[in-house]
Amino acid sequence: MKNVEMSVSGNVLMIKVDLSKEFGASKSGKSITVASTEGNISVPENEDIKIGLNVYRRR
Repeated sequence: MKNVEMSVSGNVLMIKVDLSKEFGASKSGKSITVASTEGNISVPENEDIKIGLNVYRRR
């Protein structure tokens, strides 16, 4: 994962992303990656639930 923190409180998934960071151009080159799970991953404390997250801004 890049710049993504996740935690579970009861039945609520909390996702933390620092919007001031960036990790270069996306594969297409049309946007700048801010955060990514880099594919689908399991939610903490619950292997049955998956998440795929990409946060980006336009170039």
